[in-house]
Amino acid sequence: MNDLKTRLLDMVKEDLEKIEVSLKYHLTSNFDLVSRVASHVLFSGGKRLRPLLLILSARICGYNGTLDLDFATAFEYLHTATLLHDDLVDEATLRRGKPVAHSIWDNSTVVLVGDFLFARASAIVANTHNIEAIKVLANATEEMSQGEIFQLTKKGNLELSEEEYMDVIRRKTAVLFQGACRIGASLADAGDDEKAALSDYGFKLGIAFQMADDLLDYTQLDAGTLGKNAGADLREGKLTLPVIYTLKAATLKDRNQIESVIKNNDFSVGEFQTLIGLLKKYGGLEYAREKALTYVDEAKASLLFFPSSKTRDILLGFAEYALARNA
Repeated sequence: MNDLKTRLLDMVKEDLEKIEVSLKYHLTSNFDLVSRVASHVLFSGGKRLRPLLLILSARICGYNGTLDLDFATAFEYLHTATLLHDDLVDEATLRRGKPVAHSIWDNSTVVLVGDFLFARASAIVANTHNIEAIKVLANATEEMSQGEIFQLTKKGNLELSEEEYMDVIRRKTAVLFQGACRIGASLADAGDDEKAALSDYGFKLGIAFQMADDLLDYTQLDAGTLGKNAGADLREGKLTLPVIYTLKAATLKDRNQIESVIKNNDFSVGEFQTLIGLLKKYGGLEYAREKALTYVDEAKASLLFFPSSKTRDILLGFAEYALARNA
């Protein structure tokens, strides 16, 4: 995994440098506080996967202009806004290994800075006068908001189905990945087949990425590496695929034990380890991993529409990295 990550970072080094410059350039406000709060998350070590997907999707379709950086910036601002709001809603304590913004500044400030980033993302895209891109960004914002609301209504619900879980991650993660890829293709005036292939790739990658992220809550227990406390999803009342599957497969006795841990958001390390043992016993972790792998394979298959190139290799590498990463 480390070799893959190093190789991918080397291949997108110049793009990452340009993205950082653009993110700082567009982060202008009449109030220094806005920039400080936004920067706390924006420059805390994010992978920049969404802006990279947009730039690479445009490139694989032959785009040679400069607007891709503006759109890439808008997507990263949109993503950062959701992180600020989600951490507050989830009562999280860590984000990327650092204290969450609302533990440093007051809740009202964090909410309003998130709103500012939503507005700035919209303004950047609107200034390009690209109607398709405006619609894609607006749809992604709407879907992510609905996904978060739906997840909130299901908080701690032990009857959450796999279908409902899939709907949440489709809205909260996959739609933004898909939108980034589609806008990239749109910038290059790509044909419908190219747009469809990249949209499918982005959607499948987003699903795989979120499933893998949910798995890490049970397989990567080092908070320093993971960037958040192990078991954070469960403490926040979020049932993810490994738990959903295990609850259905478990005996009544083991299900009761799992439920007792879930209902106690102050569970001990020992209780969490017991839960992980049950997830392994009933195949919950393996089921989620296999499901994610299916989406990785489907994402890679979507790219075979395009001829072999360095850009395609990078996008294929992103799909492999989605499941191989440890944070």
